Amino acid sequence: MSRHFSSFALVALLSMAPVWAQTTPTVDVYKSPTCGCCGKWIDHMKKNGFKVEIHEVDNIPASRKKLGMPDKLGSCHTSKVGDYVVEGHVPAQDIQRLLKEKPKALGLAIPSMPPGVPGMDIPNSPPYETLLVHTDGTTSVFAKH
Repeated sequence: MSRHFSSFALVALLSMAPVWAQTTPTVDVYKSPTCGCCGKWIDHMKKNGFKVEIHEVDNIPASRKKLGMPDKLGSCHTSKVGDYVVEGHVPAQDIQRLLKEKPKALGLAIPSMPPGVPGMDIPNSPPYETLLVHTDGTTSVFAKH
């Protein structure tokens, strides 16, 4: 009986994976053609089930401005995920939570490029925060890492 239950559980889990893949929006990343840490963040997103479209641009601040993200929250790349803007090296788990909870907000940001964020993996890095960017440009802490 437990063998049948295990098989059933495995089939159920495997059948859920395509649902996440089908419902997860594409991450449109606007990055410099020469940025290596952006590529590592893109790998992190792909490993966590996101489809990624890369747009290499020469002017990241212009892309950020076009998407509505305040310059004071700037990092090395800007992304669009569904109805949200994601600035910098935000962990996939935070983006998954954002998409699940659907707050009324512009998106998420990790300003600058702090050590320890995905793509800037440095052992024993200090803690950092993911900020929820409200539609008026103000922020609040969304997650602590």
